Amino acid sequence: MEFSAEMIAGLIGGTVVGDPQVKVNDFAKIEEGRPGCISFLYNDKYEKYLYTTQSSIVLVNSSFEPKQDVSATLIKVADARGAVTKLLQVYESMKPKKAGISELAFIDPTATIGKDVYLAPFVAIGPNAKIGDGCVLHPHATVGANASVGENTEIYSNAVVYHDCRVGKRCILHAGCVIGADGFGFQQTENGYEKIPQIGIAIIEDDVEIGANTCVDRAVMGATVIHSGVKLDNLVQIGHNNEIGSHTVMSAQVGIAGTTKVGEWCMFGGQVGVAGQCTVADKTMVGAQSGIPNTVKKPGQMLMGTPAIDQRRWWRAQAVVKQLPDMWTELNNMKKEIEALKKELNKD
Repeated sequence: MEFSAEMIAGLIGGTVVGDPQVKVNDFAKIEEGRPGCISFLYNDKYEKYLYTTQSSIVLVNSSFEPKQDVSATLIKVADARGAVTKLLQVYESMKPKKAGISELAFIDPTATIGKDVYLAPFVAIGPNAKIGDGCVLHPHATVGANASVGENTEIYSNAVVYHDCRVGKRCILHAGCVIGADGFGFQQTENGYEKIPQIGIAIIEDDVEIGANTCVDRAVMGATVIHSGVKLDNLVQIGHNNEIGSHTVMSAQVGIAGTTKVGEWCMFGGQVGVAGQCTVADKTMVGAQSGIPNTVKKPGQMLMGTPAIDQRRWWRAQAVVKQLPDMWTELNNMKKEIEALKKELNKD
């Protein structure tokens, strides 16, 4: 489907500078632009590509003024990045939605299947499981016994929702993610490690997106809870009995040990680790590869390092670390000078 610059400007509240009737049918990065594509510019580092791009339309911020001639039609908007997000959402919503149940899908006779669902070949639905209206399950997705999946949730290939677990509405579970596997619970004995049964569940609330090969463990007792609006990247580990607050986001390879509570609107960079039985306050931002060994009580902090400290203090500390070799040399030289002075004083 094609859209004119005039139509796009109407959708996102923009102003056209150039040909309002030029049409596009695809997206492209500004440096890889092609005729018939729409691109965007919101970072000054990419401005040079604006003057050479072959894209037919480029979204720019309202304050932007080109320094050279531009062949593309510009659409000026208050926030170019936000406008691109809106357009991508419109584009995605226009894709035809799959529907129907494959003859190769296995559905237990006691399971409940909603309306307008798509169950691909080799999907497996266990006893007494419930699949809500409009759900899409891709090949080899598995929903265990007594588990439930809310309306309009999409589960990609090889993702698993274990028995008794609950997934809310409008969630996205990417390929290979696992909801409700046993938590890492063992009791040390003289003969090795005895498994502690994990008899709780995992609950995923509405509008949660969970990345590929991410694991949310079930609770020992009670529930591990991922609250509404949380976004977890690929390869994230959420331990047993954790509670992740609404709208918190975590980048790849974050690991949260068991019985930890993370507040709302937190942001964790890649490879952040949080120790077990901690609480992290709302709106805490943690830089990549940082470690949190204890409870964070004050909301809204920006932390970095291991153990994580205030970001500004961490950067100051790193500046000192770079000077440590020179400081060590100076310290040794001072020691030698002091010893020499002692010897001179002892002569007297």
